[in-house]
Amino acid sequence: MSQDPRTNTVDGVLRRSAARFPDRTALSFDARRWTYRELDDAVTRAAGHLLTLGLSAGERVAAYGTNSDAYVIGFLACARAGLVHVPVNYALKGEELSYLLAQSGSRTVLVDAALAPTLDSVRADLDVEHVLVLHDGPDSLLGLSRAGEVPDLSPRAASTDLAQLLYTSGTTSKPKGAMMTHGALVHEYVSSVIALDLAADDSPLICMPLYHSAGMHVFMLPYLSVGATVNLMAAPDIPEILRRIEAEGIGSLFLAPTVWVPLASHPDLDTRDLSSLHKAQYGASIMPVTVLNRLREKYPDLAFYNCFGQSEIGPLAAVLRPEEHADRADSCGRAVFFVETRVVDAEGNDVPDGVAGEVLYRSPQLCEGYWENPEATAEAFTGGWFHSGDLVTRDAEGFITVVDRIKDVINTGGILVASRDVEDALYTHPAVAEVAVIGTPDEKWIEAITAVVVLRDGSGATADSLIAHVKERIAPFKVPKRVVFVDALPRNQSGKLLKRELRSAT
Repeated sequence: MSQDPRTNTVDGVLRRSAARFPDRTALSFDARRWTYRELDDAVTRAAGHLLTLGLSAGERVAAYGTNSDAYVIGFLACARAGLVHVPVNYALKGEELSYLLAQSGSRTVLVDAALAPTLDSVRADLDVEHVLVLHDGPDSLLGLSRAGEVPDLSPRAASTDLAQLLYTSGTTSKPKGAMMTHGALVHEYVSSVIALDLAADDSPLICMPLYHSAGMHVFMLPYLSVGATVNLMAAPDIPEILRRIEAEGIGSLFLAPTVWVPLASHPDLDTRDLSSLHKAQYGASIMPVTVLNRLREKYPDLAFYNCFGQSEIGPLAAVLRPEEHADRADSCGRAVFFVETRVVDAEGNDVPDGVAGEVLYRSPQLCEGYWENPEATAEAFTGGWFHSGDLVTRDAEGFITVVDRIKDVINTGGILVASRDVEDALYTHPAVAEVAVIGTPDEKWIEAITAVVVLRDGSGATADSLIAHVKERIAPFKVPKRVVFVDALPRNQSGKLLKRELRSAT
């Protein structure tokens, strides 16, 4: 007998855990604690309310907020109601926010009360019909999810239906929405559980943003699938992270390298008892080997896992396990359970071991393509394999090491930023004649957004004035950390800008 496709769904993960561990604590946030039964009931109530708004199957619902239990409930409620969740970076504003809401066709927005004015500032130009505050008050999604009868909702989604649009920046200024099905995400959860040794007694702490696919799909949902108690923080505050590890016996912690780096030298590190912590995961950008080795020497019994991938594959593609760190600290590991890889040259031919090439993926975890962008979809899936844009080497044992990114994207603090976004904002300043934006090595940000600027003759613009100009136009995480003035930008004979020369000289 064939499997019912309605069982292989995101909301089915919670439903099955609630049946197995009804009275175990599933989620803790601030002073609120949810058992698996309570969380499952809250998701059903929230899903029922979304359906009373008249939303039909497959409609997009944007989520514009910081980490909270309400944010988790909102995502799972969309999955249960057969709706498509659209996570929005809470730093976006203005045209960036407007574009994402319009391109996704989101007529409903779940929003933090503090961000509601930012949403209102762009709403006049959008087809947004419903705005529901995530928490704060009885009429919020959180309030509605905690009161009243639990409706009897029949399964609304199948494994092949879309569960989420994950927007990822590319080489152009316009983000692309990776179409993730329920089945793709469930396969991702299985790969995460296996590769990262996720267990019910890990007592994980999640503080990286849930709008990012790593926080939600490598840790939050996989941990809920094994019956763990997930401790959630609104943001990665280092003193609070260390305090909670000691006070609550946290056993598993995922942080981006931009948080691990300052944590490794924080004064509180020597005053807190971190003996409960036995698993440490990092990813979303490259971890400096010196910092990693410093942490491994200080905590020799702490198991480190390097997580590598991208949103389009769920996002976990490869993992470097703890026992593999001693000899391969600069590697991002081997492909996870449901992922196949190839490394190819510019013509699509497989390259020998040790030779750099683009890594391609084939996997049930992959997205279906990009929302309303068939050209980008066809390009990404040329030859039936997904082209990652990452330049890597692979050795005879399958270990992958990242060399560079083929696509012109800066990975700053684990967030991908298209350089053109920043260049476009700088070009609106009247003093800027030419500009190239690159990523330069930085101890805190891993890659700092650096603007290399040619000023117009006679201009007296300063670095501070250019940065202030950009701050008014794009999200804070896209604002340059450095501005370098030059007389001319390097170009080849055909006029192509040579950013590699800029990186080596800056």
